[in-house]
Amino acid sequence: MKTLVIVGHPDLNSSRISKAWTEVLEQQKDITVHVLSGAYPDKKIDIAREQALLDGHDRIIFQYPLYWYSTPPILKQWFDEVLEYGWAFGPGGEHLKGKEIGIAISTVGTAASYQPGGYNLFTIRDIAKPVEALANYVSALYLQPFALHNANRVTDEEIAESAAAYLKHLETVHNIKSPELITR
Repeated sequence: MKTLVIVGHPDLNSSRISKAWTEVLEQQKDITVHVLSGAYPDKKIDIAREQALLDGHDRIIFQYPLYWYSTPPILKQWFDEVLEYGWAFGPGGEHLKGKEIGIAISTVGTAASYQPGGYNLFTIRDIAKPVEALANYVSALYLQPFALHNANRVTDEEIAESAAAYLKHLETVHNIKSPELITR
């Protein structure tokens, strides 16, 4: 399975987590890493290029730090511009049909804060519902989210462990409707 990881961190060089994850992923044979801030420093997205990348992969993972319970602006812009009517949805818009879509995110809050009744009130899956809805809208399969919490306090060792766990996740992840759903 060919996997495309679209990195939506606005400044990858300043990131400990996304940068470490990206470096590990770039060493993998069947994973293409695409860093939006590096490809489009002027924020002018080449729609045809992006659509060709999507066409060439079976699984798409959006990797980003959680920003105010959402994606960073460059990733939202990417969604708005690349997932066009007639290409991603609507008549003739079947390019993502049957593909797998997932997220890999980092959060500042602790894992406990992303639980019902926790500080943030909701789970990561709840907070990421817009991406899940996007996957559904384009007839893709939505995968279990991968998350690293407590980003401001993790050690380099914990980041390395998370990178290994992220790779394992990509090898074993199931869509959310799968009976093999693994809880963490």
